[in-house]
Amino acid sequence: MIKRVTIIVMDSLGIGALPDAGRFGDEGADTLGHILDSCSLRIPNLRKLGMGNITGAAGGRLEVKEPSGAFGRFMERSNGKDTITGHWEIAGIYTQVPFKTYPDGFPQELMDEFCRRIGRGYLGNCTASGTEIIEQLGDEHEKTGKVIVYTSADSVFQIAANTDIVPLEELYDICSKARELLKGEYSCGRVIARPYIMKNGKRIRTSDRRDYAVSPPDETMLDLVSRTGKTVYAIGKIRDIFNGSGVTEAVHTENNDDGVTKTIEALNRNFEGLVFTNLVDFDSKFGHRRDPAGYAGAIEEFDSRLPQILDAMKPDDMLIICSDHGNDPVHSGWDHTREYIFGLIAGEQIKNGTDLGTRKSFADIGATVTDILTDGGMKTSIGESFRSLILK
Repeated sequence: MIKRVTIIVMDSLGIGALPDAGRFGDEGADTLGHILDSCSLRIPNLRKLGMGNITGAAGGRLEVKEPSGAFGRFMERSNGKDTITGHWEIAGIYTQVPFKTYPDGFPQELMDEFCRRIGRGYLGNCTASGTEIIEQLGDEHEKTGKVIVYTSADSVFQIAANTDIVPLEELYDICSKARELLKGEYSCGRVIARPYIMKNGKRIRTSDRRDYAVSPPDETMLDLVSRTGKTVYAIGKIRDIFNGSGVTEAVHTENNDDGVTKTIEALNRNFEGLVFTNLVDFDSKFGHRRDPAGYAGAIEEFDSRLPQILDAMKPDDMLIICSDHGNDPVHSGWDHTREYIFGLIAGEQIKNGTDLGTRKSFADIGATVTDILTDGGMKTSIGESFRSLILK
C-alpha cells in the first residue's frame, strides 16, 4: 500500500505543442525537443524512468529499451498556459475562463489607487522581461524610490525593487496591498514580489521572490489529502500557488538544488501524505530568458540528483515527476508555451514499463494521487485515476 506520494514539478518542461497551441501563438513549440536540438543532453536517470519513451517526447531520441518506471503525457484541459492554471489542473481544478491579462499595462485608475495605498510612485506598467526591465528602469528606481511594475503574457502583476531602496518586508507589504486591489473588475492571477540587489555593479534578482495568488475555487488534491489527517508538505512556491489551501507544512527554497535537498529531507522524515515540490529555475532562469544551454544544464543537474531522491524513498513511497506547461527557450518572445506535460512514476510498487499513453487532462495526476492516499474514499472534481494501471 502506498502511504506517501511525492510530486516534483520540473516547472515549464513541456514535451511538444498541444493540438490547440496555434490558438495561443505556440504552434510548433517543443521545450524538451528544441533543447535537445540546441545542445547535448545527458540525462540517464530520467531516460531510465521512461522520459524518452513517452509518445512524441524529443522525437524518440531519448528512448530506452526497458524503462524502470511508468510514463505518459498529459493534455491541458483548462484554458491557459500559466503556472496557476497548470498546477491547479494537476490538483483537480478546471479553469474554463482564463485569468485576465494586461498586455497594455494596468488601468490608470488602478495604478493611481495603488500609489495612494503604498505611498510610493511606480515605473513601467508594461509587458516586459523581468531581467531586462530592472536594467532599463533600475537607475530611475534607485534615484526616486518608485517601484517597478510590469506584467507578461500571464496574469501577473510583478513588482521589482532593489532591497537597499525598498526593504524586503516593505516590498512584501506593497505586494499584499496590490493583491487586495486586484480582484473583481481588476482580477489578476498572481502578484509577484521580484526583489533584486546590486552585486559587483550588476543587478541580480534574489531568491526572496514571493507569489500572492488567488485561492482555488474548489477543493483540490491538497485539501482532500489533508482532510484525512495526512500531511501535505509544500516545497518551493507550491504554498503560494494554492494560497495555502490544503497545505499543512511549507518550506521556502533558494533554487532547484535546494528544492531537491529539501525534498530528500522530507522523504527522510516519517509521515504519511503528500510531498509537493516545485522547481522553478527551469522556467524563471532559463525558459523565460530563452537560454537552451542553461536549461539543458539545469535538467542534467536535476538528473544527477535523481538517484538520491530514489534512494531516500521507502517501500511504501511513490514518486511522480512532471511539468506544468511549456516554456520553449527557442520560441519567440519570453513567455510560456502551450504544450503537453510529461509524467514519470517510480517506486517499489509501480509496474515497470507501463505506458500511460496520452491522458486527456493534467488532472489525472491529482485524481490518481487522491485515489491512492484516500484509498478511493475521495475524488477530485475532474480527472481520471490511473491507479489500477500502475500499481503491482
